[in-house]
Amino acid sequence: MKTRSQMDPAYQWDLKHIFPDKERWETALAAARDEISAVAGLAGTLSASAEALRSGLDAIYGARRRAELVYLYAALCSAGDNSDTENQSMQMRALTMITELGSALSFVNPEILAIEPEVLESYIAEPSMAVYRHMLRDLVRTREHTLSNKEEKLLAQLADAAQTPSAAFEMFTDVDMTFPELTDETGAPVPLTHATFGVYRESRDRRVREEAFEKYFGEYEKYKNTFAALYSGSVKLDSYSARVRGYSCALEAALDSGNIPVRVYESLIEAVHSALPAMKKYLDLRRRALGLEKLHMYDLYVPLIEPAATGKVEYPAARRMVEQAVMPFGEEYLKHIEEAFDSGWIDVYENKGKRAGAFSCGVYGVHPYVLLNFAGKLDDAFTVAHELGHAMHSYFSDRAQDYVNHDYTIMVAEVASTVNEVMMTKSLLSQESDKQSRAALLNRLLEGFRTTVFRQTLFAEFEKRTHEMYESGQPLTAEALSALYRELNLLYYDGVEVDPISDIEWARIPHFYNAFYVYQYATGFCSAVDIADRILKTGDATGYLAFLRMGGSAYPLDELRAAGVDLEDPGCVLSALRVFEQTVDELDKLLA
Repeated sequence: MKTRSQMDPAYQWDLKHIFPDKERWETALAAARDEISAVAGLAGTLSASAEALRSGLDAIYGARRRAELVYLYAALCSAGDNSDTENQSMQMRALTMITELGSALSFVNPEILAIEPEVLESYIAEPSMAVYRHMLRDLVRTREHTLSNKEEKLLAQLADAAQTPSAAFEMFTDVDMTFPELTDETGAPVPLTHATFGVYRESRDRRVREEAFEKYFGEYEKYKNTFAALYSGSVKLDSYSARVRGYSCALEAALDSGNIPVRVYESLIEAVHSALPAMKKYLDLRRRALGLEKLHMYDLYVPLIEPAATGKVEYPAARRMVEQAVMPFGEEYLKHIEEAFDSGWIDVYENKGKRAGAFSCGVYGVHPYVLLNFAGKLDDAFTVAHELGHAMHSYFSDRAQDYVNHDYTIMVAEVASTVNEVMMTKSLLSQESDKQSRAALLNRLLEGFRTTVFRQTLFAEFEKRTHEMYESGQPLTAEALSALYRELNLLYYDGVEVDPISDIEWARIPHFYNAFYVYQYATGFCSAVDIADRILKTGDATGYLAFLRMGGSAYPLDELRAAGVDLEDPGCVLSALRVFEQTVDELDKLLA
């Protein structure tokens, strides 16, 4: 695999847009450290008047914004090449600085909440406080879960250590783990990596995908106790934080940050359970289409049909697909998509030491950055669409909102990214009249449902159950985690041969270290199906673009209502699941 320096810079992001060089970053890091003591000195001054509160918050959020730039530059350097020891050092130093700033500012919330409620409300009502109004009212909402100044300071000092399970997982899987060679379709030995695993599990050659499956997960199985210890540590931290803040459980604590009722999470799982018969029908269709007597877990990703149109996809072709798909959003949206491709926002191909997977990272005052590991499959083109959905959300939000309100919640983030995926699916389907090509695209849509609604809900149920296990005193051993994961695979993949090695897949999922995140992929997909359908029917994206500009200026469920979606009504999820069942029937007829 090529090193970072061997890659074509034309396909790498340009971090000079944040800092021109690492020397300038060092200067900014030193300045951010110096600023910590200055903002810490604001302790005891915020309650004097509305003006004192406003000026104090201006200074605090200014310091946070500058510190965030320093941290994100280091994090992006490290994401591009985590085998570079300088990048590792920069990220650790930046994280330490962020932790110190968080500790220094731990007085802020308790001090604000110590203001008499009537006085604080009079401050909030002042016209000069408009930019902070939503943030402050949200803080008042969480009053009962905010600790004393001293206690908050102690918790803030733990923030760096609390990142250890996630950081160790990331370092181990991205840098230290290696995989055995794989024998490809031609009989040649080829490297197996995180990125190529995604390619080989889609191989038309069943031996290749079975071998990839066994060898890839076999490495995780070797280290199952290490992964169990890391994940158990993360769950313990979640539960500890929830308990000390007075929540009934870690799930309630995680959802409360966005003012999401636990019922939304639970009703998603219930709705998906109700659609498992349709999933079983789809899996049997897959088995028949592949001509198999028994469907195995390693058969789940191979496309049922692979015409030339959905075969190898080069990056320029992926760009054209994305640009065509988002045209219904209007000229402004398309212009910024083109800017992302042309102006160094995107890091495209895998290199040694690069973080696995894909992500978008908004950098306030600069522009978003997107990390890909583009390997030439249609799924990679959809990943480009997905991550640029996040990037455009950040772009529109950052330019419409002040820093305090720019950062949207995960729940609405997954809507913005998935709308792009749904739009691209519909765009490609609209261009196809060929029976085989349409069948391939319908299969792609069904796989979107399977992997984004059903699979992510399986993950969500796994997280809910593991936290409940710990909170009821059960140890999270490798054996217990694998047994639970197997139980859920048997439930969600009824009729499939659940190969024993697939029990270890829980050890591979990085999102588990950010607890109760993944359910929002499922709610996001269901919401996106509704939003995309409305835009295509009406030709009006005005409400959707307004939603993108809202950032974090309202609660996520309220923002979604502004976009025409009500997630407190189970009908939204159930409606999307009916689309899944209808698409299964349509594909079944095409393949008959």
